[in-house]
Amino acid sequence: MSTAITEPVAVGVGPVSIADVVAVARNGCGVRLTDEALDGIARSRTLIDALAAAPTPVYGISTGFGALATRHIAPELRTALQRSLIRSHAAGSGPEVEREVVRGLMLLRLSTLATGRTGVRPEVARAYADLLSAGITPVVHEYGSLGCSGDLAPLAHVALAVTGEGPVYTADGRRVEAAQALAECGLTPVVLAEKEGLALINGTDGMLGMLALAITDLDHLTRLADIAAAMSVEGLLGTDRVFAADLQALRPHPGQAASAANIAALLKDSPIVASHAGPEDTRVQDAYSLRCSPQVAGAVRDTVDHARSVAGRELASAVDNPVITLDGEVSSNGNFHGAPVAYVLDFLAIATADLASISERRTDRFLDKARNNGLPPFLAADPGVDSGMMIAQYTQAAIVSELKRLAVPASVDSIPSSAMQEDHVSMGWHAARKLRRSIDGLTRVLAIEILTAARGIDMRAPIQPGPGTGAVVRALRTAVPGPGPDRFLAPDIEAAVRLAASGDLVAAAESAVGPLR
Repeated sequence: MSTAITEPVAVGVGPVSIADVVAVARNGCGVRLTDEALDGIARSRTLIDALAAAPTPVYGISTGFGALATRHIAPELRTALQRSLIRSHAAGSGPEVEREVVRGLMLLRLSTLATGRTGVRPEVARAYADLLSAGITPVVHEYGSLGCSGDLAPLAHVALAVTGEGPVYTADGRRVEAAQALAECGLTPVVLAEKEGLALINGTDGMLGMLALAITDLDHLTRLADIAAAMSVEGLLGTDRVFAADLQALRPHPGQAASAANIAALLKDSPIVASHAGPEDTRVQDAYSLRCSPQVAGAVRDTVDHARSVAGRELASAVDNPVITLDGEVSSNGNFHGAPVAYVLDFLAIATADLASISERRTDRFLDKARNNGLPPFLAADPGVDSGMMIAQYTQAAIVSELKRLAVPASVDSIPSSAMQEDHVSMGWHAARKLRRSIDGLTRVLAIEILTAARGIDMRAPIQPGPGTGAVVRALRTAVPGPGPDRFLAPDIEAAVRLAASGDLVAAAESAVGPLR
């Protein structure tokens, strides 16, 4: 869905963008710290050094952590304190998370360091920039974050790598120890000083990175959903009149208007639509899954836009505890709580499940000869001998059922930790993890609808589809043959999924009708 970018992303005192996250996390772009950021980091460090030298205990600088914050740590033990913090918190378990997720959380932690609000030394920030630019990716595991006090274990695994410990992947995909990977790239492990260990793990960076990637994916998939809906309307001999702009204006949700405009553009000048558009067509209205496509896909768009606004505010945040305020105070706070991000991650999972659900319903209509307006049962070449697309809909239904389970919110499930000091948590990391699975499922569901609709459209021959939908059918046919006797169906589905995920199908439609909204 994204193209490769080679220009390094500048990380300064201002926020990075969602596009920056995608460039670094997904496309492997390097980063560079601005001089302004490095100067600000150095200035704030002088305050931490002064507090570290003072006799009064300050949390995160000269005390233990969490429920152990009551102990004052002597200066000669503070390097061991930071090292122990990172080692003990690097307690993840389970499957490894994806490279793009790790790179995303690294960039976002670096972005917070660059604000100068955390008190780390410039060399710590440079170490993160160097890791990203060298393509070194620490191994991070599925379990270990409760989404409060930061994505602790995931971020700790990254911090561990900066100190030269723990496993990492090199740019060429080898799994080696961090010390070896750093040495191969001419990088030196960091020895953490006061406050720095805490500053490296106290943030919502994992869940926020996954939110940024999810927003990018859903921006693409909402357009793909409009393509699928248009193909189904066309192939099922539905009407395009309900997508008229004046009807949509009666309910002025912006996402609905955008979706309806896309479907109308895709169906414009369709000979199939024109073939039944006269007064002889006695059908008053189509089924909800066709007629209400813009209302559902539009609501998904509006939900994504709400999530985008939350992500924008979080990207502009400096999340740490304690934090250096703008007037130079070091203050404890609760900004590390992931609730704002967790809620929208859960909201997006609900929207994703519903968009997949309406897609599956349209697919099912193609397969029922009582509802598909003259097509053969299951779109089979020889019904009875052939089963056609029958079981492809089963696969869709299985995925949709799973997406409904994944739509159950994670953010309502707090569980206390750290001897009841951290007694309410967001579970935002897990909200993000399940959303990623939901987005994969939605991609597959839409791909199967497009595969089915293209077969139905082909079966309307010799009447041809419109320019927009026809371009999508032709793009699909570069990887998947047209109707015929039953063949091994799984490869066809996977080929359609690849085209759907890559952006090729949206690009094909836009080549014919212009940019989709």
